[in-house]
Amino acid sequence: MTDKPSRFAGYRRDYFLMVCSAIAIALLAVALLGLVPMDSALGRAAHTVHEMLAVMWWGIVLAIVVIGILDQIPQEFIVALLGKPGTSRGILRAAVAGVLLDLCSHGILMVGAKLYQRGASAGQVMAFLIASPWNSISLTFILFGLLGAAWTLSFIALSLVIAISTGFAFDALERRRLIPSNAAPMELPADFRFFAEVDKGIRSVSWSPGMLIEIVLNGLRGSRIVLRWLVFGLIAAAVLRGFFTAEDFATWFGPSLVGLLLTLLGAAVFEVCSEGSVPIAADLMNRAAAPGNSFTFLLAGVASDYTEVMVLRETTSSTRIALLLPLITIPQVLVIGWILNNL
Repeated sequence: MTDKPSRFAGYRRDYFLMVCSAIAIALLAVALLGLVPMDSALGRAAHTVHEMLAVMWWGIVLAIVVIGILDQIPQEFIVALLGKPGTSRGILRAAVAGVLLDLCSHGILMVGAKLYQRGASAGQVMAFLIASPWNSISLTFILFGLLGAAWTLSFIALSLVIAISTGFAFDALERRRLIPSNAAPMELPADFRFFAEVDKGIRSVSWSPGMLIEIVLNGLRGSRIVLRWLVFGLIAAAVLRGFFTAEDFATWFGPSLVGLLLTLLGAAVFEVCSEGSVPIAADLMNRAAAPGNSFTFLLAGVASDYTEVMVLRETTSSTRIALLLPLITIPQVLVIGWILNNL
């Protein structure tokens, strides 16, 4: 009689994640129990962890479930939905998919990493990530209220332009072999019919509690790389906010070249999720009268934060791919930000 394989087979303890999680939990407990004054540095750091987890948790949970589901979907379906890697249609589909998927930036990062593992090209993943974080349906409605319809629609259109151009740039680098190709590419069979295969797949699913548990466990395993850097980024942001408040951040950065560059630096250093970045971006627009800084804060944070760079490095096994994301994206963001500040 053979033993049934454990669902946790192959699991290795991640001490980095465990230590960071313990620190985050301790800060959360400080905030919930009111152990220190909230106007102290420790109090502000603890409140940051509480505040960010309050807006991030649903996106992270949903992303874990999505990753678990993606793990069950045959690779052919992923390729069919995103389009063939290395093609213009593939980049455009990936960018549109990023806009439509309603998750926070960290949740999107988890899904983007899984898409790469399922055969998407580096260009498709970059287009997906850049178009996604604050272009979700829920945040779009929030931005309408905070920035107005005209600025919101302009920001969405401009972010799509950057996402698509960056995706094309990565695909061009891959064709010239300046970056490594995805080790898990897949071509669709000539006789593949998407809707017929979907119907066949749904009919063959055996719905059971065990399958749902497996989806969640696979999602947790697949998201561990992102979670370890997400929790680290959460702690780093808490420490920074302990000494620098969001109000100070918005007040210091006006519509000048120096203000734009400081906004870029702040967006890279402050590990802020999409929900957290929107109120600060609104302050940069409304209080600092700097629409270009507002746009830069929303986009540059996506392209330059250390969580994203580290996750991409581990997912693609390429430091070059990870570093090229900010190197290609940030100049585009700065040029558009400067133009918006000078309209």
